[in-house]
Amino acid sequence: MDAAVLAVSPFITLLAWSVVLLAVHIGLQSIPATLELGSAWNAGARDDGQKPSGVFAGRAERAFANFRETYPAFIGLAVSLAITGDLSGWGLVGAWLWLVCRIVYIPLYLAGIPYVRSLVWVGSLIGLLVMTAVLIF
Repeated sequence: MDAAVLAVSPFITLLAWSVVLLAVHIGLQSIPATLELGSAWNAGARDDGQKPSGVFAGRAERAFANFRETYPAFIGLAVSLAITGDLSGWGLVGAWLWLVCRIVYIPLYLAGIPYVRSLVWVGSLIGLLVMTAVLIF
């Protein structure tokens, strides 16, 4: 594939936005943990296994762990679709669905809202499945 064509692929832009989302997750997880346990804990090796006990810090960590479960699949699918070209447009729809659902998921998890949060997670999974289907079929 021509590098110029790859450079203007909307999947490359979505990958960049996904990194912004990754940075948001890192901040949401690390800031409350550092406020609770201190900067020495944050800068240290964390060999003692100490973890923050606050509700917000715990939810932020679990939301981040959940994000990391599907993020590699999103990266692989988005790069594959950028390389192969998504002539149907459905791959791009799936990628946007994944990204939007992952953004919406954060405040739902942090607020402790059940069921709706799970539905949004399913939406992000559907986005990945749509991306996969475009590559397979």
